[in-house]
Amino acid sequence: MRKEFLLLLLLVGFNIALPAQDINKIITVSEFERIEKVLSSDAMQGRKTFSPGIAAASGFIENEFKQTGLQFLPGLNSYRQVFYMAETKNNTANVTIDGVAIADSNLAVISFAPAVSLTQNDEVEIVHIDSAAELRSKIGQVFGSDKNQLVLADNSLKRFAGRLVNMASSSMDSSSKSIVIVFGIKEANEFAIKLNNTITKKELNNVVGILPGKTKPDEYVVFSGHYDHLGIGKPDATGDSIYNGANDDAAGTTAVILLAKYFKALNNNARTLIFVTFTAEEIGGFGSEYFSNQLDPAKVMAMFNIEMIGTESKWGTNSAYITGYEKTDMGKILEKNLEGSKFKFYPDPYPEQQLFYRSDNATLARKGVPAHTISTSKMDSEKYYHTQKDEIGTLDLDNMAEIIKSVAASSVSIISGKDTPTRVNTSELR
Repeated sequence: MRKEFLLLLLLVGFNIALPAQDINKIITVSEFERIEKVLSSDAMQGRKTFSPGIAAASGFIENEFKQTGLQFLPGLNSYRQVFYMAETKNNTANVTIDGVAIADSNLAVISFAPAVSLTQNDEVEIVHIDSAAELRSKIGQVFGSDKNQLVLADNSLKRFAGRLVNMASSSMDSSSKSIVIVFGIKEANEFAIKLNNTITKKELNNVVGILPGKTKPDEYVVFSGHYDHLGIGKPDATGDSIYNGANDDAAGTTAVILLAKYFKALNNNARTLIFVTFTAEEIGGFGSEYFSNQLDPAKVMAMFNIEMIGTESKWGTNSAYITGYEKTDMGKILEKNLEGSKFKFYPDPYPEQQLFYRSDNATLARKGVPAHTISTSKMDSEKYYHTQKDEIGTLDLDNMAEIIKSVAASSVSIISGKDTPTRVNTSELR
């Protein structure tokens, strides 16, 4: 009886705050399907960073923000938050180790200098990676180092070569270091590396719109998702070569657009709401990194990053999990606001996957912001993850609409300024 009464209060609360607007008429399955269909269509070519497809996706999102009536982020004259990255392409790689020339098929090269010539007499770090388990822990150190790297990787890791190059072949800085990954070689006493690369400066953009706060305009609440994906690859057994990314993360982008429409109709946010869709998540989170560095983190009260909500969570429908749940009290605030409803938030059930650090919430979280990702993805068994079959037909649209409504309902006290989540303890972050 108590739960039914609280649910009634929750629904009545929506009607009081939004007399002429019903959330069920704004966040609908049909509207979700309309937006999702466009973003995950073949016409978007998988929305790969630097591609015509991602430019088309940006244009679509910008138009949705315009129709919604969002304002530009202060300092911008459009919804595009432009930044530049240096894209590198290896033209030739001649690598000899202990007198043996290494075949191109056993090499992966990431280099940010036009021409490279290195031997064992130069300052080159040699890193050994012997298993997939070591790959996760060591590759971040390799990418993060400012020194040239010769990585000797087990031959079984060759399947990750393309992914590693995509992750590191773009940079926001002017790094001149080189990373050469050699598969199937255990030791390197003497070596010679000669590389020729083409470096190109390219423009990228996030899409950002805001609803200024009524009474606390200098306090921000961010709703985000990433709109890039993997693009076009080798055809699968059916001949499909497009990675549509319906769940990853057209779903999150659609959620951001619908939340913007809802809160614009509500028109009573005390704090400023920032709606942003990021580019370049799949190649290293560069879009969210740039966005985060343009804000004063002290002014960001909370971040709701939404990623992969298209399938049921491990608990079934009407549920989702929050990454980094234990790092702030934001999850408890959201749960309190949903008391009496059928929806339930849970802590991240995949702590070994380190999801808190793997999505677009990470940069702001490292600055102390209570920035969390909301997801339903079963990371141990999501069979369409990063495949050509991640298409709209695999999504549970009804459940997705309910998730977005619940995100809206759970955020009410934060948006109104009543609740302010505790900050992330940055001294505990890795």
